[in-house]
Amino acid sequence: MAVTLEVPATLRGVFAHRPGQHVVVRHRRFGGEVRRSYSLCPPPHDPEALRLVIKRGAPDGFGAYAISRLETGDRLELSPPTGSFALPELPPGAHHVLLAGGSGITPLAPMAAHALRRDPTCRVSLIHSVPTSADAVLADELARLKDEFVDRLTVLHVLTREDRGSGDGPLARRLDAAGLRRLLAAVDARPGPDTAFALCGPPGLLDTSRRALADWGADPALVRWELFTVRAAAHVPRTASPTRAPGPVPAPGETRVSVLLDGRRRAATVRAGDASLLDALLRAHPDVPYACREGVCGSCRAKVLSGQVTADAQHALDDRDLAAGYTLVCRARPTTPEVTVDFDA
Repeated sequence: MAVTLEVPATLRGVFAHRPGQHVVVRHRRFGGEVRRSYSLCPPPHDPEALRLVIKRGAPDGFGAYAISRLETGDRLELSPPTGSFALPELPPGAHHVLLAGGSGITPLAPMAAHALRRDPTCRVSLIHSVPTSADAVLADELARLKDEFVDRLTVLHVLTREDRGSGDGPLARRLDAAGLRRLLAAVDARPGPDTAFALCGPPGLLDTSRRALADWGADPALVRWELFTVRAAAHVPRTASPTRAPGPVPAPGETRVSVLLDGRRRAATVRAGDASLLDALLRAHPDVPYACREGVCGSCRAKVLSGQVTADAQHALDDRDLAAGYTLVCRARPTTPEVTVDFDA
C-alpha cells in the first residue's frame, strides 16, 4: 500500500527531504500510541512527494490499521524527515551498486532515480532479494525507470523461495557470499574508488553482504547501509499526567540527564528500573523522538556532550557516528551521575 501525503504550505520546508531519509508516524489510540518508522519513497516522476509504502505487519500495528481503515482525507502525525543514509559523493561516472532485502527497497529506489538524474554518466545496479516475485514491491516503477535509463540502470531480483526451474542460478536462491560475488560479476562491478554500495535489509542479509564486500575488496568508506527489522514498534501506554518539571535532585544510584532538543534544554532522571535513557526521557517529555526501541531506525540518535553511557547493539550507527560521540538513547544506559545529550547535533 502506497500513501501519498499532502503537506500544508506552511510546513513544506519542514518536510523537504532527500533520498534515504525516513519519518516516524505516531498513531494514537485508546490507552496509548504506536510509532513506526517509514522510509520516504516518492515515485520517480515526483521526487518531492511525501509518499510512504506500508505493509500490514503485526495485526495490532499501524500497518494493519492503515491498510484496513486509512482513507483519503485522514490526517497522520509525522516527525520531520531525518536520517543520514545516503549514497557516497563520488565523481561523475561512478557505479552505484544498491542491495535491498524485502522492504529495504523503499529508500534505495529513490536513491537510484536521484543518482541517475543527477549524474548523466553514472551507472546504477539494483539487486533486490525477495521471497517471491509477488513480494517485489515497486517492481513496476523500477521497470519504468529502467526503460528511461536503459543503458545505465540494471535491476536484478533474487527470489529466495520461488522455484523458476533455473537450478542453482544466482537469481533463484537465497543470497549468500558466493551468490553476491556472482551478481557483482554479472553487473560488471569492480572494487575501486569509483564503485560505491548502499545496502538496506534485515540483519542476516546485511551481515553477509558487508563481510562479502570486505573480502571482495570494497572500500569500507564507500559502503553505506541501513538496517531494518520486521518487528513492530512497542506499544507505549500513556501516562496520566507526565511531569515536565526538572524534579528533585536525583537519589543515590539515579542519573540526571540534560537534553537539548529543538533548541530547548530539558531534564529528566534515570531511575534504577529504567532500561535506557529513553525510558526516563519519555516519562518527562513524551515528544522525544523514537520509533523502534531496537537500535535500528536511528530516530533517537543523539550526541553525548558530557558524562558517559554504555549501550547495547546500535545497528543504526556506523563507526564514524560512534567515534563522533553519538548514541541511540533507546539502547543507552548512563554510567555517570550526570549525562548531557544533544538531539540537535
